Amino acid sequence: MSVSTTLTHADLPKLGVKTTAAATLFAIAAAVALPQAVHIIGAASGMGDALGMAFLPMHLPIIFVGLIAGPVAGAISGALAPLASFALTGMPVASMLPLMVVELCVYGLVAGLLRGVRLPSLAKVVVAQVAGRVAYTIAVAIAVAAFGSGMDVASIWTGDLAAGLPGIVLQLSLLPPLAYWVDSLVARRG
Repeated sequence: MSVSTTLTHADLPKLGVKTTAAATLFAIAAAVALPQAVHIIGAASGMGDALGMAFLPMHLPIIFVGLIAGPVAGAISGALAPLASFALTGMPVASMLPLMVVELCVYGLVAGLLRGVRLPSLAKVVVAQVAGRVAYTIAVAIAVAAFGSGMDVASIWTGDLAAGLPGIVLQLSLLPPLAYWVDSLVARRG
């Protein structure tokens, strides 16, 4: 099969509990480590936090684990990764933590729910990205209404979206072939 071929639901490998748990833990660890690596590179290059905001490194492993391990692994990874990162590194900042928990949980959940749906992987990533952004926007709107802010939700959303365009492109180009490759490897070994 070529990378452009979509595995059908029947073709997708069934992952055991241990493999799913390992994938979940790996995604959480990667979602903590990747942003740290990007922040180090950003600091060394003089770009600071802009590099992390541009490449969205925490999103990659969360969407990926949903695509390969399903909705439970995706949702758990998405909810726990920002909490683990905050506990270990202090990032994301406390004010962003609940928003990122919601956003990443939805990314992983939706990517996982689409795992067995007959769609090209690229479309699955796009749907997961949109769902996560919608959840983020709703969470921001609730936070703005509850705590007040000088900014409106639309400017926050468009600013974050514009800043993260390189990361969105990276997700769209990297995740579909990587998910296909992993599913193919697991299917061959299974």
